[in-house]
Amino acid sequence: MRATLWLMGLFAIAVASALFAGNDPGTVTLFWPPQRVDISLNLFLLVLALIFVALHLALRTLAAFFGIPQQARRWRLQQRERAIQSALLNSISHLIGGRYIRARKAAELVVSLEDSVARSGEQLTYAQRLRTLSHLLAAESAHALQDHVLREKHFLDALEHASARDALEMRDGVQMCAARWALNDHDATKSMEMLDLMPQGASRRTVALRLRFKAARMAGRSLQALEMARLLTKHRAFSDIAGNSIARGLAIELINKSHDPLQLQRTWDDLENPERAMPDVAMHAAQRLLGQGGDAALALRWLLPVWTAFSEPSDALSPAQKVRLVRLLETAFGAAGQTPDAQWLARIESAQMANPRDAALQYLAGMVCMRLSLWGKAQQLLKQSLVLLQDPALKRDAWRALAELALQRQDAAGATEAYRQALNEAAKL
Repeated sequence: MRATLWLMGLFAIAVASALFAGNDPGTVTLFWPPQRVDISLNLFLLVLALIFVALHLALRTLAAFFGIPQQARRWRLQQRERAIQSALLNSISHLIGGRYIRARKAAELVVSLEDSVARSGEQLTYAQRLRTLSHLLAAESAHALQDHVLREKHFLDALEHASARDALEMRDGVQMCAARWALNDHDATKSMEMLDLMPQGASRRTVALRLRFKAARMAGRSLQALEMARLLTKHRAFSDIAGNSIARGLAIELINKSHDPLQLQRTWDDLENPERAMPDVAMHAAQRLLGQGGDAALALRWLLPVWTAFSEPSDALSPAQKVRLVRLLETAFGAAGQTPDAQWLARIESAQMANPRDAALQYLAGMVCMRLSLWGKAQQLLKQSLVLLQDPALKRDAWRALAELALQRQDAAGATEAYRQALNEAAKL
């Protein structure tokens, strides 16, 4: 189709030339005294066109001749750029392949080639970024070889070049690499310092949060690590299950670092509601508070969400967690020095009536009835719980409570039998 159009165009030009140039009567007279030259207009126009073409070709030839040195410089620069790119690719490929010495040498070759370009009077538009990346690759290779002196040298050079205007976007990456190297060297303090030097926006990136989380864990800063874990879970860097597990472990670490009730209260206030609602966290905090002689009413308040999950007919708590909760409630009621308040009595009674086959609830209700001097009901509930109880410690305490009830009735034989059963259960522990 294009060839047909070109052919039609040539025919049109030929026809137009034949019509307007073949019968043109015009002439051009040139006077050069004492001569006079008469030529046709068509020939004059043709000669003008030829002169224009000849002048154009001559000027193009002269421009190409005088541009040879510039073309030679451009060719040499292109060859050096190709060598730089080849060396840079070699450095990256060797670093990925684990050939760290070759990777470092290739990166240093990139720097030397860029130096030669700068000495020749040329300037690459991406020179600072190229130098930053090359020094960073060399530092990464030196870090893999445990050459800390050479790593620090290349790191400082990379940081210096990253301060240039056209390489500022690489400065955050250089600092994050330094933070990661410090973590690998088990220097959490230096890692945190490098992360603190980053701008606020860059420090909230996922990779920076991960590094800060690891550094905080290594430095023993549980509260800061917990804050990072919250952010990472929020940003979907951790799954919900993994995030909850990490938060639970860190919250327990914080609780273990509290050595008095006041400090424990401050630690509890630092936790967020989802962490306070975790059964293991709440029970550990309550156990710690009761062990330090703290307020039993406060411990019961911390245990209330766990009790809500326990009293509902669901699998929110494992059997071990149920046993631990019963133990803590029993300890809290005993530490209060008085019988449970009306609200807790109502909660326990309603839960026991709603779940009559739950042995732990029956045991707890029986112990509460025993504290309220309801001997008959306490004996009935404790005997019923013994049929279903699987935990040897609870069974031991249930038999011991039955022995005390037998002594209240002056039933020496019943008390002896109950104590014997308690010893048997104690032997299983």
